[in-house]
Amino acid sequence: MIREDEADTLVATVERVAAEGWPHHFVGAWLTLDVHSALEAVGLTAAFSAALGAADIPCNALAARHHEHLLVPADRADEAGAALEALWAR
Repeated sequence: MIREDEADTLVATVERVAAEGWPHHFVGAWLTLDVHSALEAVGLTAAFSAALGAADIPCNALAARHHEHLLVPADRADEAGAALEALWAR
């Protein structure tokens, strides 16, 4: 959960949201980058953002200690995966 002055954001499964009766505004797929990243890494966010942006795929990133986790529209998860795979294949 992320608390902001305007509203809270909660990442939860579709099943949990339905069971709790919570409103939702975005149904996404959770993608985890297999590259080991550090919070101090420079350029990783720019690289995957550019690749997804070039494919016109929205993305919200969650940085963790060892990996980046991306939330993309659920119906575009395969496209996002292909765009990211193409990025790492370069």
